[in-house]
Amino acid sequence: MYKVLICDKLSEEGIKILENAGIEADCRFGVDRDELKEIIKNYDAVIVRSQTKIDAEIIEEAKRLKFIGRAGVGVDNIDVEKATKKGIIVMNAPGANTISTCEHTFALLLSLARKIPSANNSLKRREWNRSQFKGTELYGKILGIIGLGRIGKEVTKRAISFGMKVLAYDPFISAEVAESIGAKLVELDELLKNSDFVTVHTPLTEETKNLITFEKIEMMKETAFIINCARGGIINEDDLYKALKEKKIAGVALDVFQEEPPFNSPLLNLDNVVVTPHLGATTYEAQINVAKEIATCVCDALLGKAIKNAVNYIQVDPEIYRILKPYMELTQSMGKFISQLIEGRTSSVKLRYYGEIASLKVDPLSMSFMRGYLSQILEEEEVNLVNALQIAKERGIRVEQVKNPQEEEYVNLVKVEIVTDKQKRILEGTLFSNKEPRFVKLDDFHIEITPSAYMLIIFNWDKPGVVGMLGTLLGKEGINIAGMSLGRRAPQDVALTVLNIDSLVSQEILREIKNTSNVIFVKLVKL
Repeated sequence: MYKVLICDKLSEEGIKILENAGIEADCRFGVDRDELKEIIKNYDAVIVRSQTKIDAEIIEEAKRLKFIGRAGVGVDNIDVEKATKKGIIVMNAPGANTISTCEHTFALLLSLARKIPSANNSLKRREWNRSQFKGTELYGKILGIIGLGRIGKEVTKRAISFGMKVLAYDPFISAEVAESIGAKLVELDELLKNSDFVTVHTPLTEETKNLITFEKIEMMKETAFIINCARGGIINEDDLYKALKEKKIAGVALDVFQEEPPFNSPLLNLDNVVVTPHLGATTYEAQINVAKEIATCVCDALLGKAIKNAVNYIQVDPEIYRILKPYMELTQSMGKFISQLIEGRTSSVKLRYYGEIASLKVDPLSMSFMRGYLSQILEEEEVNLVNALQIAKERGIRVEQVKNPQEEEYVNLVKVEIVTDKQKRILEGTLFSNKEPRFVKLDDFHIEITPSAYMLIIFNWDKPGVVGMLGTLLGKEGINIAGMSLGRRAPQDVALTVLNIDSLVSQEILREIKNTSNVIFVKLVKL
């Protein structure tokens, strides 16, 4: 039975999804860090919200952990880099709280525009000062949206329904996509200079940390407002306080802070600041949806159905995965095979995809190849689909993908070129009609090899008697030949002989083969 540790409060609907799938859900809400370090080794997956931090030390103790689920959008409380190195897939639930956060953005926006919190407090003090709370209409105003992801797109739709014009800044979205939902894509400075309201909807990364500084705020209209329901740290809070004190902008609404709770923040003392305690995803519906989404992701991953919402792994639609899976098995076998024939320090790996598969997302195929290739070279490290490309990068191996929809000799073909400081080798593979993998070319030798557990690779001069010699020596040791493929450049030139055999060959027999006349090279390959 798989075991999942749930560290933070999760709705019962999510827990039931795990239990109904036969997965043990161990709820340890509020577990302290020392205890977490001790018990994490007992679990296959862990689910957290924002309270529990899964740092490098905790991940190091997670001996059997395969998945980390974040019941929310951001993963800044998880050391994703360390998880990737350990081969642990990190998943989140980005879609479940989209509407909740979008609506909270508008709640704060309207609170700022109509001064609702101040008016509420004044009236409760038995004051009737209507003139002090003159507001601003949204109609006809410009809303600047920083980050046009799921939430940013939903905010755009609602802003347009209010009659607002929308500017958007997002370096990862095309102008065509922005225009299709009614937003105009601009650079950040242009957005800040022209917007009446600016709302932030980006993740907190090295690139977005302190994205909004005093210098950026100085570009804005003195009548403008800022709303942040994304992550604390995107806006520099010291600079924001200074800008508000100097009346560079009219006001700000914050749901998130650099430090939470923000009890020491001077922003809490300003009248033109509206604050809420990180409530963007805090609705009944969002809490249920986020629990169900992350529980389903973890459940499907553990049971081998699909990997969804992963932040450190290539996501593939289940139907596409069904098509790619036999090719992933092919490329992993190719990686294991050629790594045992190559000599020298690997500098580059080029994977070329031809035919119909070139139209698909081939990243999983490259990951599978590197997993097979590196697992033979780095026996001391656990190499898997999650960390294979990162390990290659750390070791200075350049991995390149090339896609060509034109067919070569086969409808679909994978061609791999390995370059080391000593040589270059090329291996080509495909799937036959029954989805069985075949190696069809090694360097310039045309072959037809079915990958198997034990394969004997012999380069020899094309002279009579070599095949007979091999049969005699292997037969003497009781080794059965299951298949054979022969290739040559030209008569009497170098030839390639590949034997599929049913069991290991002793070093003594390998030496006998190598010392036989006309044999140039012999290698036992184990897949």
